[in-house]
Amino acid sequence: MKRDIYDEDHEAFRASVKEFLDRSVIPHVDQYAVDKAIPREFWLEAGKQGFLGLEIPEAYGGAEAGDYRFNAVVVEELNKVNAALGSCWGIHADITAPYLVELGTEEQKQRWLPGVASGEILLAIGMTEPSGGSDLAALKTTAVRDGDEWVINGSKTFITNGYSADLVITAVRTDPEKGSKGITLFGIETTKEGFSRGRKLDKVGQDESDTAELFFENVRVTDAEIVGELNQGFIHMMQKLPQERLGCAISNVAHAKQILVETLQYTKDRKAFGQSIGQFQHNKFLLADLFTRIEVTEAYIDKCVVSHARGELSPVDAAKAKWWSSQVQNEVLDHCVQLHGGYGFMNEYRVARAWRDARVSKIWAGSNEIMKELIGRDLGL
Repeated sequence: MKRDIYDEDHEAFRASVKEFLDRSVIPHVDQYAVDKAIPREFWLEAGKQGFLGLEIPEAYGGAEAGDYRFNAVVVEELNKVNAALGSCWGIHADITAPYLVELGTEEQKQRWLPGVASGEILLAIGMTEPSGGSDLAALKTTAVRDGDEWVINGSKTFITNGYSADLVITAVRTDPEKGSKGITLFGIETTKEGFSRGRKLDKVGQDESDTAELFFENVRVTDAEIVGELNQGFIHMMQKLPQERLGCAISNVAHAKQILVETLQYTKDRKAFGQSIGQFQHNKFLLADLFTRIEVTEAYIDKCVVSHARGELSPVDAAKAKWWSSQVQNEVLDHCVQLHGGYGFMNEYRVARAWRDARVSKIWAGSNEIMKELIGRDLGL
């Protein structure tokens, strides 16, 4: 199916992203998995190419694309290589940077955004806590006033880019009596005294991403580190979640589609009982089903991308895109493993790694169950 949401400018940009990945990333990507981290060289080169500042105004060193479809192009191309690249870039450039652009003070923008665009300042976002999961209103990390400063104590977990981040936009409780209305976002530089990181977490998949625990022990910050308004952090996060969930949806379908295309070729090349395995009726019908699922899902997500580029994407539509795409992604990749047979269970095959990488997509950015809850509420239930 021909996709008509991208014009010549988007496709020229796609070619430049692909050239960057072919030249600077794919030859080294296996080492990323060994190191359980994407090296700073990746970020610096991506910054030079203008791929980190799509959300950032030119005045602060960004590309100021002004069209979310350029973000979508980067997400798609990264996920064709592997899902971890897409998630790490997404956290930095697509999810966290907009908090600074849209909510930051002029001083904060001048202080941080040029480094964010260049790759010299790597971003993470500290929402999830060991006891909280998707319940962002139940944060236990606290900031207590002490004169002109705030003293922060608590911890975060499952933080993508957490091990190498230079700046963490961190959600903390500043007013225990106000529930969700007592949460504030702080920009916390990781050089602050009292900040520490736990180990790189040993995940089932996405080995290339440095996911970590973060600890705050009497970390002192001032009002100058507040991102947005005091006690409005929960509202700020809710306003930004649709873009995060749409980014996940774009990632999910691009990731699964690439592996499905590779699996189709495998079924043409692999012979059994005198013919290619793709010619067996069961496999032929299965592949017809899988390609249809991908294209139908992609069409819905493309519609969401266009809507978001116009500033019209609703939180409910973003929730639909997120949960449905992750479900389809996991179903498609599971079938791709089966079509590869025993080879599909070997980590040296891309299909096996993709299958592992995909499982988290039904959990993060709000679990699929939470997404269905939001959709159900919208139905009046």
